[in-house]
Amino acid sequence: YWADDAGKTPTPAGHWAYIANDILKARKASLASAAESFARLNLAMSDAFVAGWYTKYTLNVLRPVTYVQLGIDSNWTPSLMPTPPFPDYPSGHSVQSAAASKVLEQLFGADTAFTDNTHNDRGWGPRSFKSFKAAAEEAAVSRLYAGIHYRFAIEGGKPQGRCVADKVLALKFKP
Repeated sequence: YWADDAGKTPTPAGHWAYIANDILKARKASLASAAESFARLNLAMSDAFVAGWYTKYTLNVLRPVTYVQLGIDSNWTPSLMPTPPFPDYPSGHSVQSAAASKVLEQLFGADTAFTDNTHNDRGWGPRSFKSFKAAAEEAAVSRLYAGIHYRFAIEGGKPQGRCVADKVLALKFKP
């Protein structure tokens, strides 16, 4: 559900933008409110992406598949999806999802329950979440279940994403 493969589905950032769009529509947000919401959300996700990738290439941690192939079984591959060809730590989904969820919490409330309709047109149906944080947690851990991240890469990405969101939320926008 959270694979969000470019060219097939929205990207991870696009997925969160779909969620925000649905909520803004449901709340009949003004153009000014929607514009600021999308600006904050997309600034946070963009900066989270940059921060995460800077860290990935600074630390250059090998992915689980590489360690398994080097020391246990040279033919092993994760079964759910191909492993991305870039460093493991931190999980990009964790960084971006933590940033997105923190911004959405600030905009709409931390306990906002919502239904994600992003993949309805793919036949996957809607998914309901109790909060933005719950959705972000699921997005992050999906990378562990897919066999492409270590738990520490997932857990390490969350505070980085929240830190980026705090910086974006502190920005003063003109009224």
